[in-house]
Amino acid sequence: MSFDGVFTHLMVKELSEELIHGRINKIQQPYENEIVLIIRSKGQNHKLLLSAHPSYARVQRTTMNYFNPETPPNFVMMLRKYLDGAILEQIDQVDNDRVLHFTFKKRDELGDLQQIVLVVELMGRHSTVLLLNKDTGKILDAIKHIGSAHNTYRSLLPGAEYIAPPKQTTLNPFTASDTQVFEKLSTLAELTGKALQQQFQGLGKDTADELADRLNQKPNEKLPVWHDFFKELQQPTPTYVKAQKEFFTPIHYQSLEITADEITTYPSLSALLDAFYHEKAERDRVKQQGSELLKKVENEYKRNQLKLKKRQQTLADSENAEEFRQKGELLTTFMAQVPRGVSSVELNNYYDENRPLVIKLDPALTTNQNAQKYFQRYQKLRNAVKLVGEQIRETKEELAYLESILSQLELAGPMDIHLIREELVEQGYLKNRGTKKRKTEKKSQPETFISSDGTDILVGKNNLQNDQLTLRTARKTDYWLHAKDIPGSHVIIRSSDPSEATILEAAEIAAYYSKYRHSAQVPVDLVQVKHIRKPNGAKPGYVIYENQTTYYITPHEENILKLKK
Repeated sequence: MSFDGVFTHLMVKELSEELIHGRINKIQQPYENEIVLIIRSKGQNHKLLLSAHPSYARVQRTTMNYFNPETPPNFVMMLRKYLDGAILEQIDQVDNDRVLHFTFKKRDELGDLQQIVLVVELMGRHSTVLLLNKDTGKILDAIKHIGSAHNTYRSLLPGAEYIAPPKQTTLNPFTASDTQVFEKLSTLAELTGKALQQQFQGLGKDTADELADRLNQKPNEKLPVWHDFFKELQQPTPTYVKAQKEFFTPIHYQSLEITADEITTYPSLSALLDAFYHEKAERDRVKQQGSELLKKVENEYKRNQLKLKKRQQTLADSENAEEFRQKGELLTTFMAQVPRGVSSVELNNYYDENRPLVIKLDPALTTNQNAQKYFQRYQKLRNAVKLVGEQIRETKEELAYLESILSQLELAGPMDIHLIREELVEQGYLKNRGTKKRKTEKKSQPETFISSDGTDILVGKNNLQNDQLTLRTARKTDYWLHAKDIPGSHVIIRSSDPSEATILEAAEIAAYYSKYRHSAQVPVDLVQVKHIRKPNGAKPGYVIYENQTTYYITPHEENILKLKK
């Protein structure tokens, strides 16, 4: 289900009960299209997310953590000017559309009471958030500036008069009279979800199909079925469905034909959206913020693959070095028998029982010069073989490191991206942007899990965390786990004598936080920390170890989530 008009109606009711008369304490814009308002209401802080994301547009309370950018965008500065300390008076939905008005009151610099409206339009790629002076109807600012050149219907620019999205002529199902509803339902040629969408405002496809299915089951009781459906919506049972397709509904939709084990219910609509959007939105943010890093690391990885291929070819060529020396010796020995200006000559090879050997020549060179050329090639390969083995080892280590970074970008949350960037700057892959670190900036911490018997399990989410966790945080008697020969997180069991159950749970975590998290039978090594060491000059996150035990694990996400602190 999409965030349709029906879901918007129910969300407005939920938020109104929790946030009305609350005071704004803090305003943040962690991402380009998202605003977070910290509202103090009924003795506690609530985090209100207003998202104009083209794919995940929504309004909800959230418990997600957001990274506050060092330099606040212009729009959030305008919001702070007008809304910091403001009281939320009411939340309204325009008809049954996906347009919400948050009305705030606050005194201006002169002490006069003013009403400011924060308008949120949830309309796919046209979604927006804008600040509006209620008295003048003028736009103070918008999260996306859209001029008349891009939209002939209206401009969304500071100072422009606010023009609402075009109104629909369909009926609002929450306010329509019984007579209007009955007339519409009775005159439909065919009672389908699509037909209902054409008559009633704000019905998403899943909602319309569900309502049509219920009406068709009792064709002679249309109004009672209609009333029962909307009465049931007033007491939502927020439902997350994980079947062939993932979706959410405000109540259980019977028409979806899903089994009980495919359904998870939540205490509120906001909690449902956190569960549904968390990973999807996180991945999208990481992709957006980490695209530059990803491109850079992928290019470095390809460059090193090509470098490795060339060096391996040099090593293979060096095996033929002796052949070049022999050809040079033969040309020197039988110099008088080699005609000048020929491209090849056949000589008896006394290194191989006088078997004839064809030697290619450069016709422009003398026999002696051709012989010296073979000696030079021999010497060059002899010199190269001394270095190429070490170069191949270094290139393989660099490939393993870059592969670990790619794996971490896949696992990272938005708050981890800046740490990975710092690491790449430190390692010389990226140039320092010259921005100063804030003294108060907190680095992200390793994830904490608790095993079924209460033992702490710590998980590094990037190479800097991995080094810190294994080499400094962990005690020598703790146990360390890592996917065998696979990029992944360092996992520490905070115990000198963990139970077998804890070891298996930690091994599953290590398998899950690795490149092969979606594979079966992932090999995971277990070893006590005292058997781990880091070679001098090794890349971040790289360690060597001995005395390990290997487990073969199939990771399951639901098991990991149960252990997360």
